[in-house]
Amino acid sequence: MHNTTVVNATVVNTTPVFSSAGIVWLKLAGLYLMIGMVMGIAMGASENFILRPVHAHVNLLGWVTLALSGLVYSIFPQAAHNWLAKLHFWLLNLSLPVMMVALTLLMLGNKAVIPIMGAAEIVSAVAVLAFVINIFKNLCAG
Repeated sequence: MHNTTVVNATVVNTTPVFSSAGIVWLKLAGLYLMIGMVMGIAMGASENFILRPVHAHVNLLGWVTLALSGLVYSIFPQAAHNWLAKLHFWLLNLSLPVMMVALTLLMLGNKAVIPIMGAAEIVSAVAVLAFVINIFKNLCAG
């Protein structure tokens, strides 16, 4: 949607200038938000909060991290179109579901998933490291 305003007989474009680079990130973040909401409602309705850590991880690593990454990549497209951004995307989006399933199983008493969860956590940390390096390399003041 394009918005224009006439100021002193001059047409001013008031449409925000954002790149579409973060759209996929924001859509995935929305999915995590929905999953987190459903989990929260289910836990509240059942009064069983054993999966509270999973709920927190879905909301913080899924919803918040992906949404903030999407906004950064939308506002700073120079950071969105390089191998670090691709690495960040794939590592995070492959490791988060594995981590959430492993954490769910662990909270339900299956300690055999601890190595899988640990590996997924390391992959997620590498994804975040790629994001941080990308930000330092591609965002400049001024």
